[in-house]
Amino acid sequence: MPLKLSKRGAVYYLRGTVAGQHVYESTRLGDKKSAEIYRARREAEIIERAAFGRAATTTFADAALTYMQAGGEARYLGPILEHFGPRFRLADIDNDAVNRAAAALYPTAAPATINRQVVTPISAVVNMAADDGLCQPRRFRRRAEKNVRLRWLTPEEAERLLAAASPRAKVVIAFLLGTGCRVNEALRLQRADLHLDTCEAWVSETKNDEPRMVSFPTRSRRYLVTAQLPEAGAVFRTPKGVPYRLRNEDGQALGGQLKAEFDKASDAAKLPRVTPHELRHTWATWFYAQTKDFGGLMDFGGWKKADMANRYRKIAPSDLAARLAKHGWQFGAKSVQDEAAGSENVNEIRGIG
Repeated sequence: MPLKLSKRGAVYYLRGTVAGQHVYESTRLGDKKSAEIYRARREAEIIERAAFGRAATTTFADAALTYMQAGGEARYLGPILEHFGPRFRLADIDNDAVNRAAAALYPTAAPATINRQVVTPISAVVNMAADDGLCQPRRFRRRAEKNVRLRWLTPEEAERLLAAASPRAKVVIAFLLGTGCRVNEALRLQRADLHLDTCEAWVSETKNDEPRMVSFPTRSRRYLVTAQLPEAGAVFRTPKGVPYRLRNEDGQALGGQLKAEFDKASDAAKLPRVTPHELRHTWATWFYAQTKDFGGLMDFGGWKKADMANRYRKIAPSDLAARLAKHGWQFGAKSVQDEAAGSENVNEIRGIG
């Protein structure tokens, strides 16, 4: 029978039996109209729970917690959980809910960002919940991504870019070309984690929160040892001597000063404007062309999935390895032969600061 309202003092109470469940509880409301609305919702909740069990009332937040406790990727779930709030039901997650979350959280983001930071994490939570019988399996529409083929620099283009760059920008360019680090990883690199003697760097702040050691050729090392690097703190600094500030939802966009230096160097080298991210594609292509070490490519590049590493490793001409060696870019084994064999003009790096 339906629940009945009775007033005790200033507050209305619910009493009765619905779907076999006896109820006697306070609405915590003193207004009768509001208490009636509460009564109707409470009845519907009890009937739904009886009909569908725990699945009917499980929230997205509950399902997300279970997913993370099972080892699921939590990186992008924080903003999503804030958007939905603690009471949004798992059963109400549909394409419309996903679209509204994307519009609220990343209104100007590219399709790839929406897929990576909204559609994929929501899908992962819902699919695990479906495996537990808490909801029906469902698929969410992914945004169509343009098949943009990001370019990579040839060794000759890289030489032109380095020759045209300012002394400060040369060091950053050489480090990115030699390690394949993401921009935010490089700009957060601390001096204590840069090991010039062994041509290695410990990258502690990474995109996937998994620190890794990277190595770099002696060609990169020569730029670093010639530069006037700080004794402590961030390795790479602005002209004012302070660490660069990162921005955008990925934390990867450069401060305006360094971007301006890349643009200026590209223009002077008569190249289409080079972005730091293109140097990551360049490194992946160069590294594999010389070493054919796909495992090393994934480890040093910080990729968990082979298909992602493959997206960065571009098809290259068969003479690329030899051309790289000619310009002093020797990846793989730590050999000092390229110190003497490289065609680099020593005056090019003299006086870097």
